[in-house]
Amino acid sequence: METVTLDNATPPFFVGVDVGGTSIKIGIVDDNGRTIGYSSFPTEDQAGVSIAVERMKQTIDALVTSSTISYESVAAIGLGTPGTMDIPRGMILEPPNLPGWRNFPIRDELKNACQKPVIYANDAGAAAFGEFWIGSGRKHDSIVMLTLGTGVGGGIIIDGNSIDGENSHGSECGHVTIDSSPDARVCSCGIPGHLEAYASATAIVKRCEESLFAGETSSLANILAKGEKISGLTIAKAAESGDQLALNLVIDTADYLARGMAIFMHTIDPSAVIIGGAMNFGGANHPLGKTFLERVRTSVNKIVLPICAQNTLIEFASLSGDAGYIGAAGMAREYHYKNDVKPASLS
Repeated sequence: METVTLDNATPPFFVGVDVGGTSIKIGIVDDNGRTIGYSSFPTEDQAGVSIAVERMKQTIDALVTSSTISYESVAAIGLGTPGTMDIPRGMILEPPNLPGWRNFPIRDELKNACQKPVIYANDAGAAAFGEFWIGSGRKHDSIVMLTLGTGVGGGIIIDGNSIDGENSHGSECGHVTIDSSPDARVCSCGIPGHLEAYASATAIVKRCEESLFAGETSSLANILAKGEKISGLTIAKAAESGDQLALNLVIDTADYLARGMAIFMHTIDPSAVIIGGAMNFGGANHPLGKTFLERVRTSVNKIVLPICAQNTLIEFASLSGDAGYIGAAGMAREYHYKNDVKPASLS
């Protein structure tokens, strides 16, 4: 994150709230997207969403105080949450990683608690907006962002607008079909052939275990022999050490991801496709990350129209784990500047 002292900050200020299955990140950013205050706390979904909203309010108040800004200078709050949602109604519906949060009007509860406008978004859409605003996509009018983690999330930003869709399920990039064969892998949503079933951390671990059980030689077999679990990180470390199975898994993941990218490049024709999430194999400054990214680019170029291959930037995200709260704050900023009429939830 780019931080700035209050003396050098540009008001007004915006709060971004990024809700994850493990933690909730909250930041205050200035008008240029620079962070002046940040905090996080465990999500603890079993305590319930009402308690979480109370803690969000308490954390925002504490950040305002520690940043020595006035509460009145906070123009709006952006809120990003995972899972299924009804964005127009401000409802979080049935997030898989938050079983204690079901069918709750989280946007309006936070609005009432803070007495500020609250803009509601999908967490991956918020992260995409962060990259669009001040990250790797800042020089582009339209981007697709794919986040690789436990699943595959996504966000699509066109001319500053997040593509949420009629049913708040737009930009569900991990659920495009890249394999229609009868034996296609089954996604976590239960539908076969989705990108998430091939390019997520869950998927690479499953493919690794299948290979080991089939008798392939790898240093990763020692992990299973000890009764320990393989993760995307352990596969990446093995690939860095020259383990051929692990390296093949990374390369195959790049090829699968390229199939998904081709779909978006041919339907949306974005200026840039950004790769984010925890599973980035070290990122742009790491040898394995560079190998992964180059393989993605090479594979994409083989299956997309030449003009798309030539003109579409494919790059890693630059905001890392901060993209969610920065993007949520950025969406609040967009509302503040571009909407002359308050949405129904704020009237």
